[in-house]
Amino acid sequence: MLFHPLIGGLVLTAVLAAIMSTMASQLLVVSSALIEDLYKIITKKQLSDGVLMNLSRTAVVVVAVIAALLAVSPRDSILSLVAFAWAGFGSAFGPVILASLFWRRLTAPGAIAAMVSGTVIVFAWGNSPLGDWLYEMVPGFLGATIVLIVVSLLTKAPSARLVEEFDQAQHLAVTGEYAHTTK
Repeated sequence: MLFHPLIGGLVLTAVLAAIMSTMASQLLVVSSALIEDLYKIITKKQLSDGVLMNLSRTAVVVVAVIAALLAVSPRDSILSLVAFAWAGFGSAFGPVILASLFWRRLTAPGAIAAMVSGTVIVFAWGNSPLGDWLYEMVPGFLGATIVLIVVSLLTKAPSARLVEEFDQAQHLAVTGEYAHTTK
């Protein structure tokens, strides 16, 4: 409604092209994963290129039919599944990424503990009645952050070399010039 019909049609065409391109890529990735990764590992057979191509095409058709069946009766289950996955990613990796950028005391055990605890909290919260009250990313992110800090402070501090490297990276990010140190 905001554009002239010709411009609106071009915009919608661009959106549709992006959707179709993404869908085609996803179908090819799923097909490759099913055939190359799963089928070849399970059967442990060396197949000819023709057989692999036919199996891949069959996998694409099967996945496309399943996707079409899901699209025919849309429910919020797909959207809620995507939201749940993003909550898991955000809670598992968000505190670790932020701490690795801004806190020189972060340790590997602290990062691993935060990733595990963030994921566990999201699963537990999202599958409990509390998930209806508060989005699971909030307690997952907070819990992972607390675990990250506690475990990092209770474990051995990073080496002087890692702290120096962190300081150089921080200096470079702030000033844009590399701080040369001599030892």
